[in-house]
Amino acid sequence: MKNIEKAYEFFNEGKELCKENNFLKAVMLFEKAKKLEPEKGSIREALATAYYNCGFYKSAMKNFKKALEIDSTNDFAHYGIGLCLVKDGKTIMALGHFKLASAMKPEQKNYIDTIKRYQK
Repeated sequence: MKNIEKAYEFFNEGKELCKENNFLKAVMLFEKAKKLEPEKGSIREALATAYYNCGFYKSAMKNFKKALEIDSTNDFAHYGIGLCLVKDGKTIMALGHFKLASAMKPEQKNYIDTIKRYQK
């Protein structure tokens, strides 16, 4: 099996585990996928989200940033970075990322709601 096919398999298994809220096991599969396809933004985003849901905010931040390096139009990566910044007490910086995410995808109600929640 080719690396890309194996990475896709790990990715899909990880996504299924996330649906079951089994984020730690998902992290392990996403890490395997990342090793095979380190420049895939979708893998980095999924890995970052799983890390975030496990409470590993620094690892989440690192992977959201990498997802953004891979694809600068990734609105969810901006949103994820914002969430990590909030956890680090940097709400003003987080708002900038939430606003960028919202500007990129204005129809995403969750982004607007998050901005309202943290704006003072």
